Amino acid sequence: MAKRKVKENSAHRSSSVVRRKPEKRKDMGHLERNNVYFVAASIALLVAVCVVPLTAEVSTPDFSHPKRSDLKMDEALLRVNNELNTPVLVSWTSELCYKCLYQVLGEVPERSSSPFRVSTQHEITLQINSTSAAELCKVQFHFGEHGNYSLWMRGLNHTSQNNCSVVTDVGPVNSYIPILVAFCVFVGLAFVFVIGTKLLELGAVRRLILRVSSSMETERLINSELGYPRIETLVNDNILPPSPGPNRRLRSLDTFRGFSLVIMVFVNYGGGRYWFFRHSSWNGLTVADLVFPWFVFIMGTSIALSVNSLLRAGSSRLSLLRKVMWRSALLFLIGVFIINPSYCQGPLSWDNLRIPGVLQRLAWSYLVVASLDLMVAKGHLDILPTDAWWAPGLDVLLYWPAWLCVLLLEALWLFLTFLLPVPDCPTGYLGPGGIGDMGLYANCTGGAAGFVDRWLLTEKHIYQAPSSRVVYATNTPYDPEGVLGSINSILMTFLGLQAGKIILHYRDFPRSIISRFLIWALFLGVISAILTKCSRDQGFIPVNKNLWSLSYVTTMACFAFVLLVLVFYTVDVKKWWSGAPFYYPGMNSILVYVGHEVFQEYFPFRWRMANSQSHKEHLIQNLVATACWVFISYILYRKKVFWKI
Repeated sequence: MAKRKVKENSAHRSSSVVRRKPEKRKDMGHLERNNVYFVAASIALLVAVCVVPLTAEVSTPDFSHPKRSDLKMDEALLRVNNELNTPVLVSWTSELCYKCLYQVLGEVPERSSSPFRVSTQHEITLQINSTSAAELCKVQFHFGEHGNYSLWMRGLNHTSQNNCSVVTDVGPVNSYIPILVAFCVFVGLAFVFVIGTKLLELGAVRRLILRVSSSMETERLINSELGYPRIETLVNDNILPPSPGPNRRLRSLDTFRGFSLVIMVFVNYGGGRYWFFRHSSWNGLTVADLVFPWFVFIMGTSIALSVNSLLRAGSSRLSLLRKVMWRSALLFLIGVFIINPSYCQGPLSWDNLRIPGVLQRLAWSYLVVASLDLMVAKGHLDILPTDAWWAPGLDVLLYWPAWLCVLLLEALWLFLTFLLPVPDCPTGYLGPGGIGDMGLYANCTGGAAGFVDRWLLTEKHIYQAPSSRVVYATNTPYDPEGVLGSINSILMTFLGLQAGKIILHYRDFPRSIISRFLIWALFLGVISAILTKCSRDQGFIPVNKNLWSLSYVTTMACFAFVLLVLVFYTVDVKKWWSGAPFYYPGMNSILVYVGHEVFQEYFPFRWRMANSQSHKEHLIQNLVATACWVFISYILYRKKVFWKI
């Protein structure tokens, strides 16, 4: 799944482009810090484009070698040498494939050899059978990209003899060098950023900069609002109530949102075509599986702060409910008619238009959780009792009706998932179908979740290329943003809302906020450990992004609380970090997400590569595309242009 994530930016506004004037700040340290960061980001782009190709070229495979000339990305050449007097059948399965049937690689005649291409992404198991289906030997091996290997079978007279051996003829290339170089570049830039910040704190350095540059222009740049804005109270999400000082916007929430968005854009553009930047085929987690639930989580946090701010400003709950419904409808329509169709391949077709999607799920989650919050939210928190016995649980007990509704929805998910009868499938099935579970349930992908989607929306209106087809060879359409999974996305949003309630109730006590975040992280982590039995495939409810399983939500919420603690502490409490550059896309998340989807086939986000089977070239292209959107969001921020819905 390459295109399935987005983030909410603010709440309860009509779709528009807004220009705002920030307040002037006298805190020159933050301005200068972001000046250095922006210059460093520009250098990063140049170094990533120029240095990475040169360094990675050392590991480029020698395509003059006849055995490697046509190998593709994540492939190796295996030559099977059969010294027996009988033909053998070579089959394989990936270690990532749980209880899978072996897939035929090919047949090798007696006293002969045959070349085969094998995958290098994960360790695979090779099984050698005679033509009578008797197993002769089995070998586990993790092949390296573009390597040449030989599998020798000598003197196998009995199945008890295991004389199969794999020999490396030509060593593989190190396809991870480009990532290592890019990582070192960004670590170096962070170091330059810290040193530059310290230098700019020296008055002599500032005076030298003013003297060398044209004084008027330099003065304007240094005193301009370059990266540490305080948006006026028109922007009412992420703003804490006055207590007792002026309203203050939480930069950590925009930074968290922007961090998730930047990773999302990178993995949607391909992530260098590395397997860990793609969605997991079924159970388990990759980097690509992290960002969408974090978007959903931080949307819930923003809902809590926004609703509180608007209620304090005098807005009625009914008017806010109308805005919530309008915004949800806009998000849903944008997802269906702008994001889902591929207009580069022709006009929209009603016959196979996909109905679910990332924005659609966000719209649904936003509608339900914002409506629940409007039902129970308190406009003025300073009049609440703090000496009652139940005061330590104030942030939960005050909103028990909303909690009850969410728990009932979760009970509904459990009931439908484990008790709904699915034709020709076992009740409560959570597997991928295809060749999984020894091929017994090939057309049962997703169990009840897949069945409900195919029944409600029909097969033509759901996702046709699920990630399960990569490893499990499934043929049944399945939508990872389907109906049942939307129930658990509501739970994820509500847990984010709980984080917002904690921030509101303990706004003057950062230590209390951090401690409660960590308690929630520990609680959710324990639930995840119980549900999964600390295993990938053998738990009661495995972590599964395709299903948006309960354990997936608790695990991602656990990570989100921990990450929010780190960002909140460094950005808003200690102010060690301004949040740049993630803060800028976090302030314009809807525009960046929709823009990166609509313009993904256009330059400079994509161009024809000299070697499309090179991780190096894909990584450069994807890093440049992601950096472009960060730069665009920075320019829009400088121009005070924010697209809100």
